[in-house]
Amino acid sequence: MTRLASEDDFLAAIDRHFTNAHPHLCVGRGDDCAVIACPPRMAVSTDLFNEHSHFRTSYFSPGDIGHKALAVNISDLAACGARPLGFSLALTAPADLSREFCDEMLAAMAALAREHDMALTGGDLTRGDALSLCITVWGGPAPRPAPAAVAEDGASPFLRRGGCQPGDHLFLMGRAGLARVGLLALESMGTEAARLYPEACRAHLRPRPQVAAGLALAAICGTGDARIALLDVSDGLARDLPRLIGADRGSGLGAELAMDPDAQPGEVRAYALANDLDPVDMAFTGGEDYALLGNCRPAMLDAVRAAVPGLTLLGQVTADGVVLVNGDLPASAGFDHFSG
Repeated sequence: MTRLASEDDFLAAIDRHFTNAHPHLCVGRGDDCAVIACPPRMAVSTDLFNEHSHFRTSYFSPGDIGHKALAVNISDLAACGARPLGFSLALTAPADLSREFCDEMLAAMAALAREHDMALTGGDLTRGDALSLCITVWGGPAPRPAPAAVAEDGASPFLRRGGCQPGDHLFLMGRAGLARVGLLALESMGTEAARLYPEACRAHLRPRPQVAAGLALAAICGTGDARIALLDVSDGLARDLPRLIGADRGSGLGAELAMDPDAQPGEVRAYALANDLDPVDMAFTGGEDYALLGNCRPAMLDAVRAAVPGLTLLGQVTADGVVLVNGDLPASAGFDHFSG
């Protein structure tokens, strides 16, 4: 292993993996600032991805780290119905970070960026006690099929949380609980977990942002009864559902969810059975699935299901301020980074 000797070593690694030309870059990396050809409206999001808090190098490969650091940010764009365009990367690196580690990490990040045609606009590098990646992503609205455009620029609207009403439908794109199983298995078994729970480990290590689903819903969304609310499920349904319906902001709304234990992902059911756990509780409370939780008026449901085949209907919004899962109060409120 060869240690990164200087910032120039890191910049050379960046140049090996990322092109410096992109339709939305007027001036790319190498100057004090990049110059971006901005769309009229932009969606912007930033996430930290820190060693010990968000990942462990004992079972995350360098490629897993690079992929997931960018994927969790892209998932925020997906929840807005935004088309990913570019990102910047700030890296805090320990003194012993090797060129080989850096190359593998950046190669996986670059592969995901190419998949979504994203430019790397620049960033920063500093030394620290542990590895930390801070990524800021930006995206634009997708073109909207005529004649349904409602935005002044003729593009799809960005989707937002809130605006829910009693009787609205709740739905999920992606699979809940798998990433939680992957985390618990990897924490207890290390890399052996991948043999017993391969899908769950992939869900935790290399999540797949639901960009296509977000764009498809933005394309059919409008105002009034055609409005769709959407949210990126990073902290688990237990935490994120109240945010979608505005219960955390005093909306007074609740929800009734119907989650069939036998309909949960196979590895969630297998892990729950092996560890005397409830698969529905695993799916409801488990975080880091990077699925999309959505809401729509009853009149929009057929259009939503046509736009995103395979989505899962979860239940309905209620007016009583209580969240029920299969008729009962949830056993857990889910994970909070700042609790305990």
